[in-house]
Amino acid sequence: MKFATFNVNGIRAILGKGFADAFRAIDADLFALNETKWSDDSPGSFPFQPEGYETYFTNSKARKGYSGVAVFARNRPLSVHYGLLDGKYDEEGRVITLEYPAFYFVAAYVPNAGDGLKRLSFRMQYELDLLDYLNALKSKKEVIYCGDLNVAHEPIDLRNPKQNEGNPGYTKEERDSFSRLLQNGYHDVWRERNPDRAQYSWWSYRFHAREKNIGWRIDYFVLTEGLVPLVRDIRILDEVMGSDHCPVVMEADIDA
Repeated sequence: MKFATFNVNGIRAILGKGFADAFRAIDADLFALNETKWSDDSPGSFPFQPEGYETYFTNSKARKGYSGVAVFARNRPLSVHYGLLDGKYDEEGRVITLEYPAFYFVAAYVPNAGDGLKRLSFRMQYELDLLDYLNALKSKKEVIYCGDLNVAHEPIDLRNPKQNEGNPGYTKEERDSFSRLLQNGYHDVWRERNPDRAQYSWWSYRFHAREKNIGWRIDYFVLTEGLVPLVRDIRILDEVMGSDHCPVVMEADIDA
């Protein structure tokens, strides 16, 4: 199977920038979108519903035009769950989980700590709740967790680590939280395959950052132990334009 995750920074905006062509070219079996900013939660309202896929989406009920996750699935899942345990955080449209016979596919748009770190405590509680949720899933079957996780885990994961120390996405608290996730039996597959490679998945729109490749790696596939040997390839498609992020694509010998 092929899996993809892509923060599109607004589904309506990216549809005018060739997204449909990129979607077809990537040709994923499961394709997650983050930060869709889609406000209409009525069934069938999502503005991109590719033929041959089931479309699932959630959005922010608390603030229109904010957050939002969508998943396109070639194979219909056994079940679909929105939010974490008991649907927590679904009011912000943060998480969709698709269950298949051999695994759970968890697509997430992790909260940003915000300007002045005003949401850092909220973010840290999210991380604790997320780990509880993933562990509950892991007790039943393997887990694929992916999306814009809004953290550069190590200095190699951003171009200017010293200048960004303590900024949102590169605080000690956020990095330690990601380390705790890995210590609980989860694997950052791209970094394990590329231990010394600096490649990024997000660039600021300011100061021509993408042209200068002044970026951050904040989009991930995180897998449970049993799935890691099944991964054939994982790539950051930094040539794909249309957003301030780019897709991450993983291929693995996993059946839906």
